[in-house]
Amino acid sequence: MSTIAFIGLGNMGGPMAANLVKAGHTVRGFDVMEEAKTKARQNGVDVQESAAAAAEGAQVIYTMLPNGKLVDAVLTEILPSASAGALFIDSSTIAVADARAAAEKVQAAGHRFLDAPVSGGIVGAEAGTLAFMVGGDEEVFGEARPLFDVMGRSATLCGDIGAGQAVKICNNMILGVHQIAIAEAMVLGERLGLDPQAFFDVVSNSTGASWALTTNCPVPGPVPNSPANNDFKPGFANALMNKDLGLAKAALEETGTSAVLGQAAAAFYQETVDAGFGDKDCSYVIELVRDR
Repeated sequence: MSTIAFIGLGNMGGPMAANLVKAGHTVRGFDVMEEAKTKARQNGVDVQESAAAAAEGAQVIYTMLPNGKLVDAVLTEILPSASAGALFIDSSTIAVADARAAAEKVQAAGHRFLDAPVSGGIVGAEAGTLAFMVGGDEEVFGEARPLFDVMGRSATLCGDIGAGQAVKICNNMILGVHQIAIAEAMVLGERLGLDPQAFFDVVSNSTGASWALTTNCPVPGPVPNSPANNDFKPGFANALMNKDLGLAKAALEETGTSAVLGQAAAAFYQETVDAGFGDKDCSYVIELVRDR
């Protein structure tokens, strides 16, 4: 079993680290938030006083952080503490360019690096059913695969460094469009007199089915554990969706790619966050659809 440093023990990183502990790994963790540190301790993580302290002596250094600037800052802090030839895995959702810059910094110091963002949200992190989309060397991916298998149900090597982030950006652009489309269709159905359960039963078994409906249904009832049944407590918050769609929008502009629906979804989620609903689940957009 490995000694793993896990930097970022929040809503996603905390459960992921806990699953590594359950699998028998020694996990030394750090987070800036006291609540996250307390919960991690309860789950068996050896919480340290700094990221550098967590990284010292670890064979694998895992990061799950909010943005590319923090990833760069944490790497700068922990690289001097890292064991020779350590494996760095970053599951943050950041720009492709930021992932490549992180890899260059890590590799220049004599270590190995994978970018490995995830899909599946908090529910997937807790259940160990995340989907990992990975960029990097095939041999390094093979070494990391047992860890991905502990935390997820699938791990796909998508290409060189940055490819994982590229797939993640595309995936979440699709999700944003789907979540809005499901909201619009359900509101239309309501106004046509359809029962939400009947709508769900038909569409979830038809060509309109998607995760945004079958798991993240935006009305209470059809999916008992969807955020709509719990005041839209986030599995994937609007603020995070807005951030990811911002990355997608920037990538569209950088590559000269036209994406009418992707741009519209980015604008809609920006509006949702600007209205003060950043801490609600991304399915909360149905309330904005109703108000239009």
